[in-house]
Amino acid sequence: NVKMHSQILCSGTAAAVAARRMRHILGGVLGRDGWMWRTHEVKFLNTSSGDTVTIGEISYKLKAPQNPELVPVKHISDSLPQTVAQHLRWIMQKDLLGQDVFLIGPPGPLRRSIAMQYLELTKREVEYVALSRDTTETDLKQRREIRSGTAFYIDQCAVRAATQGRVLVLEGLEKAERNVLPVLNNLLENREMQLEDGRFLMSSERYDKLLQEHTKEELDSWKIVRVSEDFRVIALGLPVPKYKGNPLDPPLRSRFQARDIYYLPFKDQLELLYTAGPNIAAERVSQLLSLATTLCSQESSNLGLPDFPVDNLLPALHILNAFPMLSSQQLIQRLYPYHSILGKDGRNAVEGVLSRFELLDGRRQPAPSAILNVSMAKDLEGHADVTLRVADKDVTCQVPAGTKDLRPPNSSPTFINTPSHSQLMAEMMQSHMAKDICLIGAKGCGKSVIAREFAEILGYSIEPVMLYQENGDTHWLTYEHTLLSSFGCVLCPRLLHDRELDLYDGTRLMRWDRYQTLKEDLQFTDKQLQERSIFPIHPSFRVLALAEPPVVGASTSNSSSSGSKGQQWLGPELLTMFVYHTVTPLAKAEEMGLIQGLCPNVPPEASEQLLRLTHSLRKMNDPTVRARLSIPTRASLTPSTRFLPSLARASLEKNLANCSIEDKPDPAEHTREYPCMVQDGVLTIGNVSAPVYNPSEKMKVPDVLFYDNPQHMKVMEDMLKDFLLGEHLLLVGNQGVGKNKIVDRFLHLLNRPREYLQLHRDTTVQTLTLQPSVRDGIITYEDSPLVKAVKHGHILVIDEADKAPTNVTCILKTLVESGEMILADGRRIISAKGRPNTIIMHPDFRMLVLANRPGFPFLGNDFFGALGDIFSCHAVDNPKPEAELEMLKQYGPDVPDSTLQKLVAAFGELRSMADQGTITYPYSTREVVNIVKHLQKFPNEGLANVVRNVFDFDSYNKDMREVLIEALHKHGIPIGAKPSSVKLAKE
Repeated sequence: NVKMHSQILCSGTAAAVAARRMRHILGGVLGRDGWMWRTHEVKFLNTSSGDTVTIGEISYKLKAPQNPELVPVKHISDSLPQTVAQHLRWIMQKDLLGQDVFLIGPPGPLRRSIAMQYLELTKREVEYVALSRDTTETDLKQRREIRSGTAFYIDQCAVRAATQGRVLVLEGLEKAERNVLPVLNNLLENREMQLEDGRFLMSSERYDKLLQEHTKEELDSWKIVRVSEDFRVIALGLPVPKYKGNPLDPPLRSRFQARDIYYLPFKDQLELLYTAGPNIAAERVSQLLSLATTLCSQESSNLGLPDFPVDNLLPALHILNAFPMLSSQQLIQRLYPYHSILGKDGRNAVEGVLSRFELLDGRRQPAPSAILNVSMAKDLEGHADVTLRVADKDVTCQVPAGTKDLRPPNSSPTFINTPSHSQLMAEMMQSHMAKDICLIGAKGCGKSVIAREFAEILGYSIEPVMLYQENGDTHWLTYEHTLLSSFGCVLCPRLLHDRELDLYDGTRLMRWDRYQTLKEDLQFTDKQLQERSIFPIHPSFRVLALAEPPVVGASTSNSSSSGSKGQQWLGPELLTMFVYHTVTPLAKAEEMGLIQGLCPNVPPEASEQLLRLTHSLRKMNDPTVRARLSIPTRASLTPSTRFLPSLARASLEKNLANCSIEDKPDPAEHTREYPCMVQDGVLTIGNVSAPVYNPSEKMKVPDVLFYDNPQHMKVMEDMLKDFLLGEHLLLVGNQGVGKNKIVDRFLHLLNRPREYLQLHRDTTVQTLTLQPSVRDGIITYEDSPLVKAVKHGHILVIDEADKAPTNVTCILKTLVESGEMILADGRRIISAKGRPNTIIMHPDFRMLVLANRPGFPFLGNDFFGALGDIFSCHAVDNPKPEAELEMLKQYGPDVPDSTLQKLVAAFGELRSMADQGTITYPYSTREVVNIVKHLQKFPNEGLANVVRNVFDFDSYNKDMREVLIEALHKHGIPIGAKPSSVKLAKE
C-alpha cells in the first residue's frame, strides 16, 4: 500500500499530500502538523464511588443525568479511530478544567459528531442551537410569549443549559450576526447573565458564598439564580477567512479553548471505507480517497478549488457497493459537480487529478439507463425494491419509500419520458439509497416535474418549501415525506447530516434508530417521549433540493469576500449536504417528442420554428437576451420581446427573423372588428366563445365603466383562449394602460366572482394566506382572499404583484404548478382529497395577476422574470393612436376633435421618447383620459392649463421640462410659453 501511494502521488499538488499522508500510514500516530500522538483507549470503569470513563490516563466521573432523554445516543461507533480518541481526551481535559471549547475545522459533520460522542460518553445532557443570520439574542436567552392575556418569559437554550448544568452546543458561530454573540461573553467568562425577566444568573462559586451569609429564600427574592458548575459550552465553527462568514470577535474568541478538527487521517478513513464497500476493489477505494485528500489540500485551495466533501465518500461507497460497474468519474461528479461550479481552468485541474489517480473512466463505464420495476420490499418496512437497467444487466437494490402506493414507472399520463430523463431518474434512484439529492438545472428545464414524478414512483408525499436568496437567486426545495410541518433553519446541517433537529420551542426531532434506542434504554413509551417534546423522524424522510446552476467560475464560499461575483452558492459547506445531479437540456429530437406529447395539436412546423429559436437563444452569451422560453400551449412571444432593453430586443428580433418567426404588423389591426356579445348563456369575444358562469355570490362579480377598443378586445380574446385551457393569467404592462379595467371587464363578461388582493413591500407569506381581524377585543385570523378564492372557486385578482418581495410571491409557484400550498396556520391547500386539515382547491379557482413591467422607473421587483414562465403572460400596451382617439371621444364627446388629436399625437411622441430612453416617465392613457375628463366637465379652461395636471410633476426638472415643452409645442399645446418661445417665420 505504501509503495503504491508513493508512486501515484508523485508530482505537483499530490506530492505534498503524499508526504503528509505517509506520516499517517506509517503507524497512524503522527498528527496533521507532525506532532507525535500516543495511542489511547477508551475504558468504562465500575468503582465503589461510581462509574468512571477513562481515555488514556484522563478519567471523568459520571453523574446520573436528571433528564436522560437529553443525552445523545448512538453517536459512538464500534471502532473508535485514534484521532477521534485524541480529540475526546482533549475535550475531557478542558471539561475537567471548567473551560469552554471551540472545535474549528472544514465543513462536514465530523466536529458535531465528536462533540456528541463526548456528551454520550460522559452522559451529559445537551442543548443544541444552529446559528444563522436570523438568530437573535431572544433565541439564545429568553423568548417572550403571551398566554391568556399575560406576557411571560420562556428560557431558551443558553439559560436552560446554564441553570440545569447542561452542555450548550453552538454550531455555526461564523454565520451569526456580530452583535448577537456578545450576549454570551459574560456567561462564558464569569458565568453571569442578566435576564429580561429580572433574574440574574450567577456563578456557582459566588452563589455558594452568598448562601453561607443569606438564606435561599433571600437569594430567590433577589432573583439570583445559580449557574451549575457542570455548565459548559462547545462551539463548532469554520475558519474564516478561508470560508465564508464573519470572523470571530476577539473578546469572544479569547474565552474559548480551540481545537483543530481536520479530516480523519488517511489510514482511519480508508478502514471506514473498506467496511462500507466490501464488494469494491481495495485499490479503487484508495484511489477515491487519494483524490478527495488531494482536492482538500492547501495546494488545491490555492488554485481556487472548493474542498472535496470527504464525508460523502461513505454514502458514495454504499452506492458503489451495490453498483460496482458504476463509473468512478460519474460518482465523483455527483459528489463534486465541478462542471457546474468551476471555470475551464478549474475543470482542467480537477480532471488532471482524476487522470493521475486513474479515475477518468466516464466514457468507458455504462450509466444506468432506466427504472424497470418498483415494488414494496417484503423484508424491510418502508423500503422498495427497485430494478435498474445498467448496460445489458438488470440490478435490483433497496431504497427508502413513502407511505402512499407505489406507482409503476412510465405510467403517468402527464409525464412524457425521454431517454435523458429516464437515465437521470435511474441515477437519482441510485443516490436515493444513501443520501439526500439536489437537482441542478436551468429555469424551466423540468426539475419540479422530475422531482414530482420521482416522488410519485416511490409513494412519497411532497412538502414544498421555498428558499430565496437576497442576491436574487431562487432555490426551490421540496421536502419529501416530512414530519416537520414548520421549522426555522431550513437547511440545518444537523437535519441533513444526522437527521436530528432542535426547534426553538424545545421540540426535538430524532433519527428513527436513535429514537428507538432511547425508548428502549429508558423504558419510555411514545406518549412519554412526546410529553417531553421528543419525536422520531420517519426513516424514509428525504430532502430533494432543486436549484438553478451557480455562476460558473464565480467566487466560491471558500472566500470570505463578497463582491459582484459572489453568486457561487454551491460552496464547500453545501457540498457536504447533498449528492448532486445535473438536469441537462434535452436533445432537439427529445424536445420535439416532448412538445408533440404535451401538445399533440400544435403544427410540426410551428414546433420546429420554436425549437430553432430556443436553441439559438441558448447559444447566446447575453443572459438578458437568453430568455427562458417554456414550451407554450399557445405560442405568444409578445411579453418576452416587449419589455426587454432596446439592444436585447433588437438581438432577439434578429433571432426571431432567422428562425422565420416574425411579428408582422397588420395594417388593418386597429380597424378589425372584435365582436363582444353574450347570447344564450355564451360569451363570444372575437372568434372565441365560452359559457357564462352562474355564480352563487353575484355581488362579487365586478362591474366597471369600459369603452371597447380593438386593441383591448384582442387582449381579452387571447386571455379567453388561455382561460379555457385552464391557465392562470399574468398581465404585464406600464402604469395606466388599463390592466385593471381589462380584468374587471373580462370577469364581468364571464360573470365570475372576484377576490381582490393588493400586494406591497410589507406583504408576507402570513398576510398572503391569513387576514387578522379584531372581534370583542381579541385578535382572530380569518381566511385571506387567496384562501377564499381557492375554497369557493372564485377568481383571485392579485394587483401590484411586482411590489411584494419575490420571496413572498414565489410561494405561488407550487399553487400554480401542482395545486398545493401550505398556509401559515398549518393547513394545506391540495387539489384532491386525501389528507386531514386540508382545503380542497375548487376546480373553478383561477388567478389573474397584474404586474408593472420590470426595470426603472418602476420601483418594484421583477415578478415577470421570476415567475413569468408559470403563467400565461399577456403584454398590455397603450392603445394605438386611432384606437386611443376613439376611446377619448367616448370619455369627452363634447371636446373638439382637434384637441383630442393634439393630445393623442403629443402623448404618442412622449411614449416613443420613453421607449428610446430620452425621458424616463412612460406617459400612459390614464393621464390622457384624466385630461379629457377635465375638459369635458370644464370646457372653458384652456388646454395648456389642463395639461399641467400631468406635467407639473416635472416642473422642477429643468432638462425634462424643456424636452416636454418642445414636444408639446410641436403639437400645438402652448404650455409654459415665454416670449423667447416665439419664433418668426420668413414670408
